[in-house]
Amino acid sequence: MPDVAYYASLPRTRGAAAALLLDDLGRVLLVKPTYKEGWFLPGGVIEEGESPLAACVRECEEELGLVPRLDGLVCVDWGPPRDGVDAVNVFVFAGAITAAQIGAIRLPPDELSDHVLVSPEKVAELAPPHIARRMPPSLRAMAEGRAVYLEDGRVPALGAAATPQPTGLDSRAANG
Repeated sequence: MPDVAYYASLPRTRGAAAALLLDDLGRVLLVKPTYKEGWFLPGGVIEEGESPLAACVRECEEELGLVPRLDGLVCVDWGPPRDGVDAVNVFVFAGAITAAQIGAIRLPPDELSDHVLVSPEKVAELAPPHIARRMPPSLRAMAEGRAVYLEDGRVPALGAAATPQPTGLDSRAANG
């Protein structure tokens, strides 16, 4: 029997899941929340007991009114505490969105005010810096059929000089 009190005393980390969706022209789908500045990938908080993939699917359905094709995990990005909010692990799943799906997007008006398809190089002009930094390595990983590990949108320095970060992943595969 597990020591419930011990596990309850351990620190908890928040989680979020997002969908990096590209159309047939390679443009990235971004959404504009009503409650904060900037443009973001569709996604949101992982609920208690929910897997990152299930959260991504649920958030796409809630935010877009549809479930796009998701091809797999392309990024895990550890976000440090920011603006009074705890650290968060963000799981980014890559996928595709068709022209028919784009035409069928239904945004929840109390949560999202708009959506846009932009070329990958335009993301930095619209998204907050920590989101924009995540895009190039995530798009590279997507193109190469692998996943990347990031810290605040950046590939961390690994090796003897770096502080070891337990990832459970082979560092060559995670950062290659």
